[in-house]
Amino acid sequence: MIKAILVFNNHGKPRLVKFFDHHTEEMQQQIIRECFQLVSKRPDNVCNFLEGGSLLGGSDAKLIYRHYATLYFVFAVDSSESELGILDLIQVFVETLDKRFENVCELDLIFHVDKVHHILDEVVMGGMVLETNMSEILTHVEAALRQEKSEGGVFSNASPSKAAAAIGKFAPKISI
Repeated sequence: MIKAILVFNNHGKPRLVKFFDHHTEEMQQQIIRECFQLVSKRPDNVCNFLEGGSLLGGSDAKLIYRHYATLYFVFAVDSSESELGILDLIQVFVETLDKRFENVCELDLIFHVDKVHHILDEVVMGGMVLETNMSEILTHVEAALRQEKSEGGVFSNASPSKAAAAIGKFAPKISI
């Protein structure tokens, strides 16, 4: 099972954090720091998986990661997961982000965090892998985007006056 998905930059600044086990915010910060320290000190010519840190479960946990440009994509998993399968999953996730954002970069993760989480939710839910087919993932994401636009939601280009009119329909009439 996947315990956590972490994406941080070369300086250890988290850009995407998703835990599938309950941890306090303080513990999550310690886990992120520990994972960054374990992964960032490794040279690029060594394998992309290592034993998880003490905070994640020690020898039962594994960190599987890929380093792309300025970002580390780290999946913390238990010992039952396949290292090569998770490396492939990271590749699918990154390629899906790349297709969705047309050459993804760190700023896309910062400014489109809701869309990134939606893509991640199409790939992994509750620590279990849902989908590994990139075209299926993108189809579901685009369908949700179309639905959101048709409903005048967050991703739509609806004008503020339309939004105010929509809220006005639901607000109680108060006369003074």
